[in-house]
Amino acid sequence: MSPGGETPAAATAAGGGLKAWLPLIAVVVLMPVLAYAMTTFVLVPQLQKGLGLQPAGAEQSQSSGSKKQGPRESVSMNKLLVNVAGTMGARYLLVSLTAVSRHPDFRGKMQEHDAQLRDVACGILATKTLADLEKPGARNLVRTELITAFNNVLGEAMVEEIYLTEFAIQ
Repeated sequence: MSPGGETPAAATAAGGGLKAWLPLIAVVVLMPVLAYAMTTFVLVPQLQKGLGLQPAGAEQSQSSGSKKQGPRESVSMNKLLVNVAGTMGARYLLVSLTAVSRHPDFRGKMQEHDAQLRDVACGILATKTLADLEKPGARNLVRTELITAFNNVLGEAMVEEIYLTEFAIQ
């Protein structure tokens, strides 16, 4: 018996009840809230900034402003031919694409940087293996990488869309 007349089990139960579980309850409740806040307010904006995308709220104001900029212009790049990575030159990829923008000087910038854009496009395409190209969504991945690379070469987010008009693996 303890000095107060209680048994050791009763003393432990009275002192360890809710106080013992409080840190666990706090962690279980606060961790999902913290994870949601970090994802929403830190990670997603950083990824959007890095990929050159706009936040969802800015998309509507941007699209209404884009209509005022002018009509959509498109510039084609035909017959980009590269070896498929990992095939030792036995297979190749032939791609033709069309880049689209509403920027007023889009056609001029694309012509000015034509050699750089073709080099960047060929560099991206040459890194793709046969397995990469056969995956579902491979064309969308290639499209996204090309948009990001083209906008980096042009110095601003000019390219809005890229259409792969020809995509053949031989």
